[in-house]
Amino acid sequence: MSITGLKRKQPKTFKVKVITMEIEMEFSCEMKWKGKDLFDQACRALGLRESWFFGLQYSIKGMNTWLKMDKKVLDQEIPKEDPIRFCFLAKFYPEKVEEELLQEITQHLFFLQVKKQILDEEIYCSPEATILLASYAVQAKYGDYDPNLHKPGFLVPEELLPKRVLRQYQMTPDMWEERITAWYAGHRGIARYEAEMNYLKIAQDLEMYGVNYFPIAQKKNCTDFLLGVDAKGIHVYSINNRFSPNKSFEWSSIRNISYSEKELTIKPIDKKAEVFKFFSSQPKVNKQIMQLFIGNHDLFMRRRRVDPIEIQQMKAQAREEKARKKMEHQRLAREKQLREEAERAKEELERRLFEVEDKARQANEALRRSEAAAELLAEKAQIAEEEAKLLAQNAAEAEQERHRLEMAALKTKEEKLLMEHKMREAELIAMKLVKESDRRAKEAEHLKQDLQEARNAEEKARQKLQDVGKLNPPSNAAKGTQPSSADARDACPDKVSIKLDLRDIDLKRLSLEIERERLDYLDKSRKFEDRLKELKSEIHALKVEERHAGFLSHWSEVLGSLGRSSGKMCKTPLWMNPFEVDLLDSLQQPFVPCPLQVTNSSLPRTPAEKPSFEIDALAASNVGIRKHIKVQQHKTDVIYI
Repeated sequence: MSITGLKRKQPKTFKVKVITMEIEMEFSCEMKWKGKDLFDQACRALGLRESWFFGLQYSIKGMNTWLKMDKKVLDQEIPKEDPIRFCFLAKFYPEKVEEELLQEITQHLFFLQVKKQILDEEIYCSPEATILLASYAVQAKYGDYDPNLHKPGFLVPEELLPKRVLRQYQMTPDMWEERITAWYAGHRGIARYEAEMNYLKIAQDLEMYGVNYFPIAQKKNCTDFLLGVDAKGIHVYSINNRFSPNKSFEWSSIRNISYSEKELTIKPIDKKAEVFKFFSSQPKVNKQIMQLFIGNHDLFMRRRRVDPIEIQQMKAQAREEKARKKMEHQRLAREKQLREEAERAKEELERRLFEVEDKARQANEALRRSEAAAELLAEKAQIAEEEAKLLAQNAAEAEQERHRLEMAALKTKEEKLLMEHKMREAELIAMKLVKESDRRAKEAEHLKQDLQEARNAEEKARQKLQDVGKLNPPSNAAKGTQPSSADARDACPDKVSIKLDLRDIDLKRLSLEIERERLDYLDKSRKFEDRLKELKSEIHALKVEERHAGFLSHWSEVLGSLGRSSGKMCKTPLWMNPFEVDLLDSLQQPFVPCPLQVTNSSLPRTPAEKPSFEIDALAASNVGIRKHIKVQQHKTDVIYI
C-alpha cells in the first residue's frame, strides 16, 4: 500500500502525548499540523514563551531525533503508535542562565532536565558538588529546613546523588542524609526559584553541561573522535576524554560549515587556518548535527544583537516579576517570621498558662490540704486539750504519787538506815559474842577443871573423914571416961556424913541445872536461827527494792558474819543462855548496853541448908561484857570464877 493511500485512510485528527520532566499532556492534532503547530500548542499549555530553547524529541530505531518544525508531523519518520509520544526537552542551552532564562517555568524545566542528566551521569559532577547541588534541590522541593517536620529518613540519597558517587564512598543512607542536611539547613530563607537558579549556576560551570556528543572520524568507516556541540561552539574530544577538548571552534571564528552525505567541513574565518573535515556514521546524523550547528549559531548571534521588542518586554516583565516575587518572598518571610514569633509567643503563653494553671491547681490542692490540715489540727487541738486536761490530772496524780513515793522513799530510807544500824549492831554483837564465846569457853574449861578439883578434894576430904571415923571409936572405948565428950564425938561423924550427902545432892542438882540450861540454850539457839532467817528475808527484800543502792556487798558480809556467829553460838556453853533472850529482844529495839540477869530459882532453898546458884551479867562498856559467876554452898564457902 502506498503512502498516499495511508494518508487518505487516516482520520482527520491524531493523538499526541507530550511528556515533560514532571507532567504528561495529550493533544488531538489535525492532520495538516506541522511540527511547529504541535510545539506551539505544547508551549501554550505550559505557559512557556522562551520556546527557542526547547524542542520535541522522539526515538526511532534506537536514535533520538528532534521533530522538524517546518514539516508536517505525519510526514516525518515518527513512530507508528497511538498516541504518538514526544518528549518536551531543552534542545539548546544558554551561556548564562541567570541572564537568559527569563521565565520561572523555563528555569524550572532546565533545572529538572539538568538534574536528571547529573543523576543519570550524562553530566559529570564531583562528589562535593553533587552534595551541594542535592542540598539546593532539597531546598527547592521542601522549602526551609524544620527539624520538627523533617525527621531523620525524609531524604532518599538515590534520588539526589548519582550512583557513581554512592558506590565510590562506603556510607550509609543516614550518613549521606546528614551531610546533605548540613548544607540544606544553611539555605534557610531561599525561595524555590532562587534555589533552582543557584543549582543551574553551579551546573553551567561543569565541563559536560549543555554539550551534545556525536561519534565522528577523520577517515571513513572508523571512529576516532567525539564531536561536541554547545552554546559556545564546536569541540573535538578524544574517545576516552569528554572533559578537555582536543580542538575547539567558537561560533565567532567559523566562516562556513558544509556537508555532503557523510562528510562535514568546518571552515574557519582565518584562511590560513586548517579546514576541519570529518565523517559521521549515518547521513541522518549529519543532518541532526547541522540542525544543532544552525540553532546554536543563531542563538549565539542573537545574544550579541540588540534584543527585539518582544524580548525586551519579556525581560522587563521578568525583572518586574522577579522584583515582585522577591518582595512577595520577603513579605512571606516576614509573615513567616512573625508567625513563628507569634507561635513562639503563643507557645510561651500556653506554657505560662499551663504553669499558671498548674500553680493554681497546686494552690487549690494546697488550700484543700491546708483546710484538711486545719480541720485535722482543730481535731488535734481538741484532742490535745483533752490530753492536756488528762495530763494535768495525771500530773496531779503523779505529783501525789511522787509525794507518796518520796514519803515512802524517806520511810524506806529511814527503815534502811534503821536496818543498817541494826545490822551494824548485830555485827558488833556477833563479834562480841564470838569473842565472849571464846573467852567463856576457856572459863568453862577452867570451871570444869575447878569443879573436878573440888570433887577430888571432896573425895579426899571424905576419905579422910572416913579414915578419921575409923580411928576415933577405939580411942573412945579405951578411955571410957567423959561420956559427954564421947557423945559429941559420936554425933560428929553423923554430921559429917550429912554434909557430904548434901554436897552430892547439890552437885547433882547443879549438873541437872546445867543440863537443863543447855537444853534451854539449844532451844533459844533454834529460835535465834529462825529470827536470823527472818532477818535475811527482810534484808533480801530490801536488796530487791534498793538494787542500785550499793549495800549489797555490805549486807552479804553481814549475813556471812551472822552465819558464822550463829554457827559458833551453837557451840557456846550452857551459861551463855541468858544472853540469847535479851539479844533477840535487842534486835527489835535500838541497842542500849544494859545488864542482863538470870537467876535460877527452880529449886527451893533455905538460907541455912539449901545451896543457891546465881549468874549476874553486867555490861562494862562497848568494848566488852564482864560476868561474875558465884557458886555458894554455905555462907562461909564462896567460890568466884
